[in-house]
Amino acid sequence: MTGHQGLPGLTELAPETVEFTGARGGEYPLCWGQQMIWGSTRWLDDGDPYFNLPWALPISAPGGGAGDLAAVLRAVRRLVERHETLRTAYVERPEGTVQRVNRAGRLTVGVYEAAAKPMSAARALAADLAATGFDYAAESPIRCAVVLVRGRPRALALALSHLALDGWSLNLLAAEWPRLLAGDDLPEPVRQPLDQAAFEREGAGAARGAQALRHWRAGLAAAPRSMFDFPTREPDEPRFVRYGMESLAMAVAAETLAARCSVTTSSVLTVASAALLAALTGHRKAALQLIVSNRHDPRIRDMAGPAALDGLFVIDLAAGTFADAVRRGHRQAMATYRNGNYDPSAVRAVRDEAAGRRGAELDLDVFFNDIRPDGRWPNLPPADPDDPGTLSTLAGRTRTFFVGGYPKVKARAFFATGAATATCEFFVLVDTAYLPRETAERMLLGLEALLVRAVTEEVPLDRVAEVCGVAPVRRPAGWTLIGDDWVCPPEGDGRTTGAPPLEMTRKVT
Repeated sequence: MTGHQGLPGLTELAPETVEFTGARGGEYPLCWGQQMIWGSTRWLDDGDPYFNLPWALPISAPGGGAGDLAAVLRAVRRLVERHETLRTAYVERPEGTVQRVNRAGRLTVGVYEAAAKPMSAARALAADLAATGFDYAAESPIRCAVVLVRGRPRALALALSHLALDGWSLNLLAAEWPRLLAGDDLPEPVRQPLDQAAFEREGAGAARGAQALRHWRAGLAAAPRSMFDFPTREPDEPRFVRYGMESLAMAVAAETLAARCSVTTSSVLTVASAALLAALTGHRKAALQLIVSNRHDPRIRDMAGPAALDGLFVIDLAAGTFADAVRRGHRQAMATYRNGNYDPSAVRAVRDEAAGRRGAELDLDVFFNDIRPDGRWPNLPPADPDDPGTLSTLAGRTRTFFVGGYPKVKARAFFATGAATATCEFFVLVDTAYLPRETAERMLLGLEALLVRAVTEEVPLDRVAEVCGVAPVRRPAGWTLIGDDWVCPPEGDGRTTGAPPLEMTRKVT
């Protein structure tokens, strides 16, 4: 285990060793979800911790008391034994990268005494454990430590590789953890990543992948070559910035619009993000990649491991109202989620073919990720959206905040929900080589304004920028919209070109 020994309020004690023996080991090519994350890690330098996931879990025994350290270590052992992904290495072979499941091994577990606030201490410790990149070929994708208060275990600090787990998997393990602590006999997972990789290579899995490729081909033919086909600016340092917002008004408005249009709140948020970005960048269509969890198959609902892939969503926003777009967009989003399971290498080939036909690389680095497990806010307070003052009062309580800056992210823009259940938590990341950092915060407030206005009146799509309070990008003289793409004549010849693509790295959750 790698860790810092001087965290405030923590005293490091002697570590423990957990020896584990799983049901099987083995080696096999990566499943599609692993391929997606593996490809993203290749953009990073060795040892970069960007794809590490810090996480903390409470420790409590039945009846609310704390269990002893031996019980906690047994629960950790059972967790690693039942989920092969937690004992998997990723090894590059001449024929390609493979997943190597280690049947047996040892895990070093740190032990720390905290003066108080064990969960806060565990979160700080988890962040510290996650601050160093994993050696994917030689190291287990899990680091952990137990936080004690007066000698009793109170919290577990974890650092996990994104190659091992996605957001769905984290929720799965969080649900299992108290049962493992209690010693419950849990049923074995139906499928592990080794099984999933085999399923994807034959029969129904391969057929599903072929169907997804047809969806990608159709979407690529309809999508703009880039949503960011305009000149770059001098980027900020760090180049990528992320802002967040907590908005009850946006949650209530999204639920109201979803009910009226017979769609999901996820579709409302997706279309709002697409409409805002199209208005901001001067496009009549928008192309986003939706993060698809791929957990609709009951056989992998209890599989710990990465299954999420990017699905292509393209929507025409040339005419009509925002409500019209929400209804169209819902159908498009559902098709995207149905066709989100595929071989990433095959999609790369399809994208290369499309780029060859269209004469330029396709820049699709705009993303939307709804991380809510069931696409709802189950703990919203009661509110009457038909009362004209309700939404404006709620909007007055909206909070925006700066999340952080990052030197390298493979996204021009990234929209995402948060995990909050009693308000709409929403995030926007922007590449400041294209949009100033203050635009990110304006985009958040603009999304809220758009949904609130759409509750009380029909909003024409050609007024989205005005309603959102954002100024569309101004391109220099000579730039022309041809079809769905903005182009400009370079100096010295009569050809047209768009803004050049830039290489970056993305984190999938």
